[in-house]
Amino acid sequence: MNYNIEYFHERVLAEIESWPADVLADYAHLVELLMEHGPNLRLPHSRAFGDGLFELRSKGKTGIGRAFYCYLLGKRVVVLHAFIKKTQQTPDKELKLARKRLKEVQNA
Repeated sequence: MNYNIEYFHERVLAEIESWPADVLADYAHLVELLMEHGPNLRLPHSRAFGDGLFELRSKGKTGIGRAFYCYLLGKRVVVLHAFIKKTQQTPDKELKLARKRLKEVQNA
């Protein structure tokens, strides 16, 4: 496992841990793949949103979870924001928050 996973804030991890068990289990599997493959992880597991922002796409019978993340030097992955998806399209407010946090992390 080459990449280390970090969380922007403990609330991001708490949000993920509150997801339904099947969605959380899929997230755990995807995180293992992300740690192993890093930027080579692609659809259907991960999707690029541009400017260094990526989306981890977990799902289960009870719902769909999304976690936005970015890469930093030293093979670090920072999970910036996570939510349970309730609509077909990613809500603007979720994407804006992820982009705001991405800028904070990149400028730190």
